[in-house]
Amino acid sequence: MTRTVYVNGEYLPETEAKVSIFDRGFLMADGVYEVTSVLDGKLIDFAGHAKRLERSLTELDMAAPITTEELLEVHRELVRLNGIEEGMIYLQITRGAPEDRDFAFPDPAKVPSTIVLFTQNKPGLANSPAAEKGLKVISIEDIRWGRRDIKTVQLLYPSMGKMMAKKAGCDDAWMVEDGAVTEGTSNNAYIVKGGKIITRQLSNDILHGITRAAVLKFAEEAQMVVEERPFTIAEAQEADEAFITSASTFVMPVVEIDGKALGAGTPGPVAKRLREIYLDESRKAAV
Repeated sequence: MTRTVYVNGEYLPETEAKVSIFDRGFLMADGVYEVTSVLDGKLIDFAGHAKRLERSLTELDMAAPITTEELLEVHRELVRLNGIEEGMIYLQITRGAPEDRDFAFPDPAKVPSTIVLFTQNKPGLANSPAAEKGLKVISIEDIRWGRRDIKTVQLLYPSMGKMMAKKAGCDDAWMVEDGAVTEGTSNNAYIVKGGKIITRQLSNDILHGITRAAVLKFAEEAQMVVEERPFTIAEAQEADEAFITSASTFVMPVVEIDGKALGAGTPGPVAKRLREIYLDESRKAAV
């Protein structure tokens, strides 16, 4: 089935969708993106994603080609047109397509931003088998640029990290800088020790995860103790359990780090409970 996508104000069959070869997202990675999950045909954490999108655009001095209200309608229409019950919607905004390649930003009054959205149908997203067995991760050096809090399309190194993990027979990589874990290639990282949830504090060093914010809020409401600080791979390997969060994985247990099993080598109770709470509460608040 051919998907219907959204490109610069038009709903089009994916086979007819086109973006200029001069688009700065293609030439310069000069763009930002968001991924919003869909459960039961409704959007999960849409308000948080829209707010972070606005922040990313502001940080890069990039024009917003659409209002939040209009963006919500586009998301809903794509869900309807493509019959998405469980899946994701990918959104990308770039600085547009000037007449030629140049390092200098084009005048936003003359070159409009490019906006693209498409759906990904993922039946069984909430009941992923990976959540039952947990993930295996490796550690790699974090050599990304210094503004990881901006959700840009500069994803080459995280992609390389995913492939390093795959080559090692694992599922993902946790990045390490100055001896401490920053985050996963496409997710925020956590460990649990003595019932305490430990995760790196917000800064320019990590993405300000929308799922992260929701999960920590639910954890505190459930009387769980949360400590926001850096932790090392060695500390993580001695933890009782670990997990990641992201819009596409929700709360996903981690059972092995650099070849060392955590606890019994199976998903721990804190991660499993947080996944249950997140899915239940997010479904209730979905739009």
